[in-house]
Amino acid sequence: MKYSRLRDLREDHDMTQQQLVDMLGMHKTTYTNYEQGKREIPFGLAIRLARVYNVSLDYIAGLTREPRPIEGENLYTKRNEMRE
Repeated sequence: MKYSRLRDLREDHDMTQQQLVDMLGMHKTTYTNYEQGKREIPFGLAIRLARVYNVSLDYIAGLTREPRPIEGENLYTKRNEMRE
């Protein structure tokens, strides 16, 4: 399954793959394989990405067109606050 929204979300947040994998603490090649659909994304990682981008898991999976933000803090906002 290709997760085409992963790349779109990352680019919409002005992040490179390297910036994202550094935040997630994973290898770039592994993440690239998820974006390209070469590997199935683990559920735990999908949850983390939903928090980073503040979207629902359904949106990441392509089951809905509506991103429906999740409630609470997201990691992307938290990361930007830490920079200031």
